[in-house]
Amino acid sequence: MRMTVINIKSCQPAVFLTLLLFCLTPYASPPLALALGLGLAFTLGHPWRDKNSLAVKYFLQFSVVGLGFGMNFGEVLAVSRTGVVFTAVSIFGTLASGWLIGKWLKVDNTTSHLISSGTAICGGSAIAAIAPIVNADEKEITVALGTVFILNSVALFLFPPIGHFFSLTQGQFGLWSAIAIHDTSSVVGAAARYGPEALKIATTIKLTRALWIIPLSLGAAFIFKNKTAKISTPYFIFAFAAASLTVSAFPSFGPVYSGITRAARTGLTISLFLIGAGLSRDTIQAIGLKPVLQGVTLWALVSSASLFAITR
Repeated sequence: MRMTVINIKSCQPAVFLTLLLFCLTPYASPPLALALGLGLAFTLGHPWRDKNSLAVKYFLQFSVVGLGFGMNFGEVLAVSRTGVVFTAVSIFGTLASGWLIGKWLKVDNTTSHLISSGTAICGGSAIAAIAPIVNADEKEITVALGTVFILNSVALFLFPPIGHFFSLTQGQFGLWSAIAIHDTSSVVGAAARYGPEALKIATTIKLTRALWIIPLSLGAAFIFKNKTAKISTPYFIFAFAAASLTVSAFPSFGPVYSGITRAARTGLTISLFLIGAGLSRDTIQAIGLKPVLQGVTLWALVSSASLFAITR
């Protein structure tokens, strides 16, 4: 009697594409998409992992720009003005606290700076922008990205129930998630789960916060004495503003804007699935205890302090 041996590798593309197609349906929420991606990563694995980071980058950026078509430019400016002081204080406070915690735990300077930068501004995007400036090697980048990604995944599931527990308004939750969650993808995912007003506020403040990548990069170049550093500019944020300005200038195209916004939310769901699928056991094993402790301690400090300030 012959036994048929199933090659797991051969199943990867079919399972991956099936889950990806499911994320296009209304049944797939952002947290579920992330969970499916993580499940795939730790079982069969991602069949095209080498192309995943590029796909995540473009899906996420297109989705964020698409969400701009659901916001009036006047609202965007008002929200940006409201959160600017809070954003500045939280960024500098996070960087200083991260430096102190890193010293206390004896995490190497480069890894510590990457984790602090990712926590302070926009997670993986900030780490990717800062890494070449501080001459980070592959392991240091992997450790920082892995630490921040794990906390992002936890935040996406944890923040909405905490917001309901403290009876946060949608405005309060939008501000809190934009301050305390690292990556734009998880901020938007958590806020979308909480409500439409929370989504508007969280997206706007998070993108305003992401512009701090530029001064942060300049500061890192000065501290690490890198005179030839290339500063990365998040141009898609300006496209988001342009989309919002288009809505204000031509309000008669409401149905078109609604369709773009719905497509953007689907794109966000796909982004979270790809982010989850891109993780690997090797990444988890490479992290180590001290960087995780630094990331968790810093994240808990920022989350609790910002929550206290917002509710008071």
